[in-house]
Amino acid sequence: MQPVDTSVSDNPILEITHESAHSEHPDNRLFGFVVFLLSESVIFLSFFAAYIVYKTTSLNWLPDGVTGLEIREPAINTVILVSSSFTIYIAEKFLHKKQLWGFRAFWLLTIAMGSYFLYGQAVEWSGLAFGFGDGVFGGSFYLLTGFHGLHVLTGVLLQLIMLVRSFLPDNYAKGEFGVESTSLFWHFVDVIWIALFVLIYVWK
Repeated sequence: MQPVDTSVSDNPILEITHESAHSEHPDNRLFGFVVFLLSESVIFLSFFAAYIVYKTTSLNWLPDGVTGLEIREPAINTVILVSSSFTIYIAEKFLHKKQLWGFRAFWLLTIAMGSYFLYGQAVEWSGLAFGFGDGVFGGSFYLLTGFHGLHVLTGVLLQLIMLVRSFLPDNYAKGEFGVESTSLFWHFVDVIWIALFVLIYVWK
């Protein structure tokens, strides 16, 4: 007596059941990415807490010869970075409507704004009168702005990857997770910078 072959590939009923079972499995990738961002938030919050403690307890907070930070250029960079959250949101809206050229235009604009922010930060660093080793303030300043700048750079690189992938045929046939997660990461970077800007530049 020959054994009965019950493989999915030879049984159309089992194949349909197998596919429907897979389709019912929820996509937890975005949830996992949110958990990752929450863990990143904990790191930034610990840095912020340390900064506040050091600033409120140090007798000589600023390095010798430094009376404060220039705020005009960082404020301009802040406006540009925060505005990029709106451009990436508009880009997503175009993608939802399957208007790829609108998506690419606003996505590229977001990349340009993020790149300008990094350029502005590099210019600021080059003109500062203190370095990483100049007291607790110097170390805290470069650690916070540098760690955030690394996240901005990561966001720009992710956006470049998503932009290139938008030219691939059927790239969005299985969803827009890459774009959604990159956009969420970018909003996270913007929110963190607002808190950082208030702590370092606004709080005297």
